[in-house]
Amino acid sequence: MKEHIKEKHGSMLSYVLNMSCANTGITQAQQKVLQLIAQGLSDKEVASALGVADSTIRNHKYKLREKEKQAKVFLAMMELLSEQTQKEISRLEGSVLHDAHSSATMVDDRYNITDKEIESIRKTYFDDKGGLKSIPAREKKKLVVLSEIVKNFAPGKQYEEKELNRILKRIYEDNAAIRRALIEYGFMDRTNDGTLYWVKEKDGQFINPDKTR
Repeated sequence: MKEHIKEKHGSMLSYVLNMSCANTGITQAQQKVLQLIAQGLSDKEVASALGVADSTIRNHKYKLREKEKQAKVFLAMMELLSEQTQKEISRLEGSVLHDAHSSATMVDDRYNITDKEIESIRKTYFDDKGGLKSIPAREKKKLVVLSEIVKNFAPGKQYEEKELNRILKRIYEDNAAIRRALIEYGFMDRTNDGTLYWVKEKDGQFINPDKTR
């Protein structure tokens, strides 16, 4: 994992700083400030790069410091709760809450789902050969369906649109609808011209060919 992160993202710090804001809990503005600080820029240089006043950077730093303190207290609280009750917060009576996929474009109540619910949705919407019977109308069920479909693609591999459509066509007749949904919900990404597609990696996307041309 360390070698992969180093090869694809440069460093662990770079990897974490480029995670989606939905997972880090910070704003995009705070993320940009941290990214510039990580490059070794002074406060004045960060302010200049972002086109803001020096006092704005000071305020960002203050808020980030408060968030850091709160995060430490929260982590300690959750660890103590787990030790005292011998039960992780993700565990319910007879089931387990699942996390949203790490490249999700937005994390909300649609991801509030248990392992038992996921298994039930799989059985309802997929046949024995892995074919999709229909696209669910409910967002929560659609996310489960898409998370299953994306397993048909290898992380780190680029797929031409023709090949992508061929694979999706075996799963569901309306392959275009599935292709759009995989992009919309953050399971896959594509080049600007739509010729190449790939599975999004955990919070650090596979290198976009548009940026290397």
